[in-house]
Amino acid sequence: MLAALGIDVGTESLLRTPERMASALAEMLTPRPFQLTTFPNDGGYDELIVARGVPVTSLCEHHMLPFVGTAHIGYLPGDRILGLSKLARVVEHFARRPQVQERLTTQVSTWLRDRLGAAGVGVVIEAEHLCMTLRGVQAPGTTTVTSSLLGALRDDPRTRAEFLALTRAKP
Repeated sequence: MLAALGIDVGTESLLRTPERMASALAEMLTPRPFQLTTFPNDGGYDELIVARGVPVTSLCEHHMLPFVGTAHIGYLPGDRILGLSKLARVVEHFARRPQVQERLTTQVSTWLRDRLGAAGVGVVIEAEHLCMTLRGVQAPGTTTVTSSLLGALRDDPRTRAEFLALTRAKP
């Protein structure tokens, strides 16, 4: 890529840059392995479980520039509950590949729904896309918000409103 841009990588400071670039991209595009840890919902918990502010970092598949933000993930448990750290792991699993935010949002929600058998799942992602803020329109500070609501979080207006209220930042 550097050669295609006409950058001389023969200088001492740039000599290993192609190797470092490849290593950085490989790191950004390789999710850490994890095992989905679920537990019986012995207590019959039937209220929302929400993790707010889960970090999201991915690469826009159109420009290979980063987009960075946060995800808010919630679910209404069925027979199983999830180890809480796994919510962040699921986000990372799907974010560590060339991606579009819309697909990332639905991949996380459908994966959780399918693996947990949850009564409802909600995912809201807010991210700044460097392909929009550093190039093209050059609109720094602009964020994009996407959501995917499934099951009761989509169908029940009160549950939907509760989830969306819980995902808003606290003052």
